[in-house]
Amino acid sequence: MRCTLCPRQCGADREKGERGYCGMPAELYVARAALHPFEEPPISGTRGSGTVFFSGCSLRCVFCQNSAIRGPESGRPMTVEQLGELFLALEGEGAHNINLVTPTHYADRVAAALALVRGRLHIPVVFNCGGYERVETLRLLEGLVDVYLPDFKYISPQMAREYSAAADYATYATAALAEMVRQTGPVRFDADGMMTAGVMVRHLVLPGGRKDSAAVLDRIAATVPVADVRLSLMRQYTPDFLPADGPRFIRRRVTSFEYDSVMEHAVALGFTGYFQTKESVGTAYTPDFSERVFPGM
Repeated sequence: MRCTLCPRQCGADREKGERGYCGMPAELYVARAALHPFEEPPISGTRGSGTVFFSGCSLRCVFCQNSAIRGPESGRPMTVEQLGELFLALEGEGAHNINLVTPTHYADRVAAALALVRGRLHIPVVFNCGGYERVETLRLLEGLVDVYLPDFKYISPQMAREYSAAADYATYATAALAEMVRQTGPVRFDADGMMTAGVMVRHLVLPGGRKDSAAVLDRIAATVPVADVRLSLMRQYTPDFLPADGPRFIRRRVTSFEYDSVMEHAVALGFTGYFQTKESVGTAYTPDFSERVFPGM
């Protein structure tokens, strides 16, 4: 079967071992699975989010902090059944939720694994993605995912092309966001403030990108009711992960003026959510992918 899971629709026959644009065959590869304390407060809580980092990605962000896990050599192969058992093991370790990181290119297998453990898994499932999604693929997950945690990276086709090789990013991200909110409804929290359902949209402010950031916020507000979602406005961009031949425009950190002006625009639009201080900038919160962690396996 030719793969059309992500907007690239590259047509690779991954079942026969061909690698898609994502860099992966059809076989599941997991790079790391562990309790993670560095997500937003209603995701990580006090015990950590049960993060499952999948190898590969359908975006090519030049500043990606997870570039070390782009290929199958970075991960451990798993069956759908093993993936389901991994979810249960993370719950057993105390995870507040199951947090699926860059899962788009495995959406069909993730859906199958979640269906296998339905009734045995008693914590929310978070779909943590780059926002570059096909509505048709998201519908495979309806009723299986409780919380969507997408990025909304760009409006500018030029920025999207140069930084993520996806000039059509905003078109797909807009439709995906509307579908996610349709599936989950408004955000909901439990008595401890943990997010149990809904959509939290992440946006990373980039150096020189404050006008595009404002346009992203305008697009989100025009697509879904701002009261129904939460915003995570991030200032953690660091050029540490940029390759030597990366774009010169983003070879610095975001200034306080840039971030604060975007934050003020978010507040003016009525967004509530989570805002980062400049102490979040750096590499300290990046997982160590050389440390292979697989609870219960």
